[in-house]
Amino acid sequence: MTTYVWDYLPEYEKEKDDILDAVGKVFASGRLVLGESLRSFEEEFAAYHGGGRCTGVDNGTNALKLALEAMGVGPGDEVVTVSNTAAPTVVAIVSTGATPVFVDVREEDFLIDTDQVESAVTERTKVLLPVHLYGQCADMEPLRRIAGRHGLRILEDCAQAHGARHHGRPAGTLGDAAAYSFYPTKVLGAYGDGGAVLTADEETDRALRQLRYYGMGDAYHVVRTPGHNSRLDEVQAEILRRKLGRLDAYIAARGAVARRYEEQLGDLTGPGRLRLPATNPGNTHVHYVYVVRHPRRDEILEALTAYGIRLNISYPWPVHTMSGFAHLGYAEGSLPVTEKLAREIFSLPMYPSLPTGLQDKVAGALREVLAALDTGTGTERKGG
Repeated sequence: MTTYVWDYLPEYEKEKDDILDAVGKVFASGRLVLGESLRSFEEEFAAYHGGGRCTGVDNGTNALKLALEAMGVGPGDEVVTVSNTAAPTVVAIVSTGATPVFVDVREEDFLIDTDQVESAVTERTKVLLPVHLYGQCADMEPLRRIAGRHGLRILEDCAQAHGARHHGRPAGTLGDAAAYSFYPTKVLGAYGDGGAVLTADEETDRALRQLRYYGMGDAYHVVRTPGHNSRLDEVQAEILRRKLGRLDAYIAARGAVARRYEEQLGDLTGPGRLRLPATNPGNTHVHYVYVVRHPRRDEILEALTAYGIRLNISYPWPVHTMSGFAHLGYAEGSLPVTEKLAREIFSLPMYPSLPTGLQDKVAGALREVLAALDTGTGTERKGG
């Protein structure tokens, strides 16, 4: 058996009746697009975050893109962000015609290095786009001060941070707008693609609702370009409504998995050895993925395959090193911390319904492999 980082089937078995009831409710409603399920989910998702306005869209990438366009970002503008992220963060920026400007991340938490942000701001900068990576928030106070000094707006990438908090405030309420993905692996995941934008600004929300529906104001009358066909499907919206009520339970279950890893592996950590993820002071971590580090990462992953375990790397290639973004002109070595992390990080299985036995298997195999590395006896599996 090969072990993967994520599996939705155990959760589906527990929630099957509710998920199928959600599908049946939509099919029987007589409205399959822009109906009551979407309106209700938007209201409930906003309420979960303490208010504001939510606009459901078809995926997280378009949530970012449409949010940027609603903020007036377009050709000639710059958006300051990180390369240590999933590629869609940058794909969304480029798709507006704007230019992503990268700053490095902090080695201790993988999040945007706020000390580097102000020097990256130019007269063309329009938005700061921090990524709340792996389940915890970036340091937002310095970013808000920088944005205030330069008249910039902040768009939070919350694709990996549903339910996370920063000094008591929910992720998604710390800037001018926030983009979410509901891809199935997410902390709040749909049974297909989905996304949303959260904002407290009425004009931004109005623009988003027009942009997701061809740029139309009234039916058949386009008032804003470019418009898109980017609506959150009624079936996914109804499923997300049901799952939103369980979001805090999902987060608690993820926290329990993280604590168990700490108990199983905490004695193996140290400089030059395994490093486990840490939660910054003031943050509530939701553990979207459980990313660890080791300078001999590739040897470890290869050795684990003998145990029937294949783990993921989030992410093996920094965005600025990808051939598709070569036109941005970032040379190797330009973001040294980001590049170092990409050589060392890997993810252990993390999802709310992760079976304890499977977690024990992974942790036990990892202990054996690390012990072999430490003693220099090789990483071949001993025994059957």
